[in-house]
Amino acid sequence: MQNNVNITKNVTEYRQDFAIIANWVKFGTKVLDLGCGDGELLQFLRSSLEIKGYGVEKDDTNLIACVKNGINVIQMDLEDGLSGFEDQSFNTVILSQTLQAMHNTEEIVLEMLRVGKEIIVTFPNFGYWRNRMQITAGRMPVSKALPYQWYDTPNVHLCTINDFDYFCQQHGIEILERRVITDGKEVNFMPNLLGSLAMYRLKSK
Repeated sequence: MQNNVNITKNVTEYRQDFAIIANWVKFGTKVLDLGCGDGELLQFLRSSLEIKGYGVEKDDTNLIACVKNGINVIQMDLEDGLSGFEDQSFNTVILSQTLQAMHNTEEIVLEMLRVGKEIIVTFPNFGYWRNRMQITAGRMPVSKALPYQWYDTPNVHLCTINDFDYFCQQHGIEILERRVITDGKEVNFMPNLLGSLAMYRLKSK
């Protein structure tokens, strides 16, 4: 069920994926953002939906930025798991464009489902046609969604939309909603080929 609150912020001021996430988060609820960076998403959700937001971040620079931005943040490495959080203690747990950088991908998704009543996962779609073309040309893809060169990328587990759909099927995860966008526009036709960014709202079956 989508949020009925009108998001009045100009979408060009924030990213389109932020607006989609905001429509999946209920007003005034408790949200945990994993790998929250400088806290920009939590700031957006707080100003738009008055959520009670908490972030998890490892990087010192981002941690300082979160504190300056008034974000409640915990410094920890997501690879160590979420054992410090109780079961179903958040309405929504978010992992935004960080999944591909996780070594323990399966574990973090399952831990998110334990901690959150619903979870939101977004990631760059490796099946996007521009990525395929670069691989066909003999090069690792570099794009807005995947901006790193092969030798300095933090990404270790890239996947396609079809891969993640199958992952959910194999792990008994219910896909509540899936949205796919490219350059801020929604893609409905052949999303695994034409979509750059995949966005999922999930819960345990």
